[in-house]
Amino acid sequence: MISVVCSLILLTLGGHPAGGVRDTLQASRITADFKLSDTLSRQPLAFTEVNLRRLERDNIRSVGDLSAVAPNFYQPRYGSHITSSIYFRGFGSRIDQPVVGVYVDDVPLLDKNAYDFDFLDLRRVQVLRGPQGVLFGRNTSLGVIRLETLSPFDWTGVRTAVEAASNGSWRASASAYRRPSQRFAWSASAAVAREGGFFVNEYTGQRCDTGRSVSLRGRLQWRPEGGWHLGASLQGGWLREGGYAYGLWDPSSGTVLPVKYNDPSGYSRLHLLEGLTARKAWDRAELSAALSWQYLDDRMEMDNDFTPKSYFSMVQAQREHGLTAEVLLRSRPGDGRWRWLAGTFLFGKWLRMSAPVTFKPDGIDELILANANAGIGKAFPGEEIRIEERSFLINSDFRIPAAGAALFGEAAWSAGRWTLSAGLRLDAEWTAMRYASTADIHYLFTMVMQDYALLATEFSGRQRQAFLVPLPKLSVSYALDKGLLYATVQRGHKAGGFNTQLFSDILQNRMMDGMMRELGVSMGRGAYDSAAATQYRPESTWNFEVGAHYAPTANLSLTAALFRIECVDQQITVMAPGMGTGRMMSNAGRSRSQGVECSAVWHKGPWDLDLDYGYTHAVADGRRLPYAPANTLSASASRRWDLGGTWLDELTAGTRVRGIGRIWWDEENTLSQPFYALLSASLSVRRGALTLTLWGENLTDTACRVFWFRSLQRDFFAAGRPMQWGLRINYNL
Repeated sequence: MISVVCSLILLTLGGHPAGGVRDTLQASRITADFKLSDTLSRQPLAFTEVNLRRLERDNIRSVGDLSAVAPNFYQPRYGSHITSSIYFRGFGSRIDQPVVGVYVDDVPLLDKNAYDFDFLDLRRVQVLRGPQGVLFGRNTSLGVIRLETLSPFDWTGVRTAVEAASNGSWRASASAYRRPSQRFAWSASAAVAREGGFFVNEYTGQRCDTGRSVSLRGRLQWRPEGGWHLGASLQGGWLREGGYAYGLWDPSSGTVLPVKYNDPSGYSRLHLLEGLTARKAWDRAELSAALSWQYLDDRMEMDNDFTPKSYFSMVQAQREHGLTAEVLLRSRPGDGRWRWLAGTFLFGKWLRMSAPVTFKPDGIDELILANANAGIGKAFPGEEIRIEERSFLINSDFRIPAAGAALFGEAAWSAGRWTLSAGLRLDAEWTAMRYASTADIHYLFTMVMQDYALLATEFSGRQRQAFLVPLPKLSVSYALDKGLLYATVQRGHKAGGFNTQLFSDILQNRMMDGMMRELGVSMGRGAYDSAAATQYRPESTWNFEVGAHYAPTANLSLTAALFRIECVDQQITVMAPGMGTGRMMSNAGRSRSQGVECSAVWHKGPWDLDLDYGYTHAVADGRRLPYAPANTLSASASRRWDLGGTWLDELTAGTRVRGIGRIWWDEENTLSQPFYALLSASLSVRRGALTLTLWGENLTDTACRVFWFRSLQRDFFAAGRPMQWGLRINYNL
């Protein structure tokens, strides 16, 4: 915890604000990028950049709030923070490896379960669209989200905020930024929040999606003599919440029934991210290094049948440690016709997981015994199998280590307005799974047994996977007087893995087969009997893209891109076979996605206008890929008025429309959510350091569905959030 100790020492040194507040926050200088050698507008890639002003204006507080702000980007809100599924250009993943990587101050988050967290004093967000594997590696087959926090070298002072919302939610935060000397600076931030919830579980009569959270961040920056830039940071977050507001679809009425389930459900998470960074510049080269330690401890409880009946429930508890190390050497920007970089990346993860499934009375009677006794009753009228327990546990424990190493490099050659660049990354990754699943029940076959007999079922062993993948990239660009034209070809890759939730189904099959074998009958264990069947293969993509960045004036910037993605062995999430007690990852055949993205940003005087649109046509076997929207639209506008300072200094009004859809839910394309639009607005007044903001989300109270799944041959939907409004008070010193 080096950064914590250093931050506490510097807190005692004090310090005073070294500059203005409002102007500096909005126009703080751009720090050098860790990997990109030039500004994004000069890079041959599609991107979206959101500055501090837009983050606050559009109430963007998490990765999910970037939906539609970045064209063809969508992260729905449903379930809980663990269900942080991201869909990009038609592809996504509900479990395991994501298609988009997330970096915080140049340090990658290793686990998707940590992606959905509250932003705390970010100064900008960059969304790089398309495969970014050459520079960023794993989990970036469709893009990268880079989060940059506010630096105490850019601004010093104190920021505070308090907010209350109409559904009983509230949030409070405070941040301090100090620069005791020209070489040392530190910052510390904290936030606490309560989510009041939106959806009532009619079984309990209470809102099922309430929650509490705490966020902390400390940052130390040191610039000693010799041109070194050193940094240490610690980011932590804790939350506990309910969730899973899933309503049963009633096909007879064509409506979704109210949420109604009986078993406790929710999610808790503790996440820590420690990062150390170092940079050194010489006359012709720059060296950058980043180290991180990451810790995740989370627990999910879920009523798996989501009904008032007692079928079965699941608990998934994880504890994970992760380490990353990256070293990068590159040429100085603007150093001749050649630009180059070379680097290496190492990571290791150690995951310990338990995922017990508890079968309850209705599950035993209706899912296990009813199916078994249906056949027995025909062969032996009047006879049946009985299970003594009214509930039993299928316990599954896993140890899943993973490690990887990569070498990567990129070179660019410029001649006049033309630039040709090529890059290659060689990724090696290894993972293993040690598993142990057990279940004990007492059963009786009335035809031949007088007493209940113990059936002890055990399934244990180990599986391994290893991958060695080259990720090439080739691009050509042409510099305009006020813009750039480019074409890029890149390969994307997602590693394979293991379906841990499938083990409860395997053990169920083995239990049933064990009972029948004792009676001299073999029923077979089915296709998913061995642990080898739980593996899924890597996913590979080729991305072809042409685009343009154009800024005809200092106030206007335009971007556009056309893309086509060819995917082999796409990883898709399906319900487990048999009784379906969990989800599993499966490999589809070939799939294809193609589409267009465009953005326009106009800032002049008091006006700020932003327009972002994306269209994706993603198909497999002639059918649309589920869960990813065909269209995303974000249009926002705001205006500021200078009131002269008599009573108020400034008035700002803003509005935003965000559109999503159509979204197909199932592979057969029989269920879908049509295109819908959500209206938001805000009104702010400022007097000196004090700002009051009244905001509203989904002001038209538009109804929509944001998630679908099938369990026990029934369809369930999650609804989008209804209208909400709130009041926020900011005070900056």
